[in-house]
Amino acid sequence: MDAIYTFITEQYILPFYLIVWLVSMACYRTYFDTPLKYYPMYLMYTLLTELLGYFIKFHEEFQVLSDSRYDWYNVIIYNIYSVIAFMFFYYIYWQVLRNAKHKKWIVIGAGISLLSYIISLFFQDPFYSNLYYADLLASMVLLFNIWLYYKEKKIEFSPYPKRYNLMFWTSLGLAVFHIFFPFLIIIGYEAPEIWMEYNLRDILWIFILFMYGTFMIGVLVHKRRAFR
Repeated sequence: MDAIYTFITEQYILPFYLIVWLVSMACYRTYFDTPLKYYPMYLMYTLLTELLGYFIKFHEEFQVLSDSRYDWYNVIIYNIYSVIAFMFFYYIYWQVLRNAKHKKWIVIGAGISLLSYIISLFFQDPFYSNLYYADLLASMVLLFNIWLYYKEKKIEFSPYPKRYNLMFWTSLGLAVFHIFFPFLIIIGYEAPEIWMEYNLRDILWIFILFMYGTFMIGVLVHKRRAFR
């Protein structure tokens, strides 16, 4: 019991991911036919990635590097996760947006993001370092997509308040998180003394909790006809 308690208190974000996934599954019938129909799969992938990251870091049998100095490094799975997660949300906004020019911009942005990850491989080893400059560019592209979405919504008439729109809550969480996320990661690698002094890991977790909290609120309060 002590081990379980220690795990939950130190890795409290993992049970939270599970709760968000359970809520998304319980409410799935209300958005199963929308562009967010793969939402639960994304949330479960997030949970499994975090679990694997934990086991790689703390259990030898899961370690992916043979060098004993770095055998606890789990960064490769997060680099893979970043690419998949960004492409998932680019696809969501590509589906949701109606303006053909905006859709084209999303495709171009996705291509630029993928290219930035490929170029980063020539300068950073994805097994030992986050591809944080590529993450920064990908976050900017995602924020641009969100801006396009809000731009379209602003000129549309809807009889439903935006608080009932699942995409509103999803976009809110993504926007707040990605305004800060890449800069925190860059500080962690380029200025680790600042990362440690100001305990920025906890700050990052707060933004993660906020993002997934908005995801959960959106799933709970949204109305199917208000989606878009």
